[in-house]
Amino acid sequence: MQGLEKIALLIDGANLYSATKALGFDIDYKRLLKEFQSRGYLLRAFYYTTLIEDQEYSSIRPLLDWLDYNGYAVVTKLAREFTDSQGRRRVRGNMDIEIAVDAMELAEHVDHIVLFSGDGDFRSLVEALQRRGVRVSVVSTISTQPPLISDDLRRQADVFIDLAELRALIGRDPAERTGRMQEPPRFLAPRGAAASSDEG
Repeated sequence: MQGLEKIALLIDGANLYSATKALGFDIDYKRLLKEFQSRGYLLRAFYYTTLIEDQEYSSIRPLLDWLDYNGYAVVTKLAREFTDSQGRRRVRGNMDIEIAVDAMELAEHVDHIVLFSGDGDFRSLVEALQRRGVRVSVVSTISTQPPLISDDLRRQADVFIDLAELRALIGRDPAERTGRMQEPPRFLAPRGAAASSDEG
């Protein structure tokens, strides 16, 4: 482990979700972890997201539970709902402060921080980490119209990684998504078993 670069991942969940949705693919978080474990010694992988109050069941809950049990540190906080001047219900909540605090605390323990966000507010954080000798890669995309990464942030990063280029490495196999709705090919179905045995 001596020569391995120590890496931490900081994933801005909402930002990453918007980017992958715009690019038209889903992330396989197990593959994402493996990909970065292959690039060095992965010390921590943080996933940040806000949750809406009063929602008995959030559609993101199964993902958060899975992440929690599979190598990610999940950081959540409640978003605040409010009514805007036109009387529309809005939700306010981002995780910028939590990401910044964790990044600064990690700075003395890692060589490289990979930030999954295109939010320009992080430019000064990236600069502060670099002053502490930490390399910072930023993962977002310029493959959408308009690009989802702020130009300032992209310029500040040591390395910019376009999500579109990571797709083959960390994307979920589209067959997995629709697989539950289709029967497996005959030769894959266990002998005598009903083809529609749905797991989980």
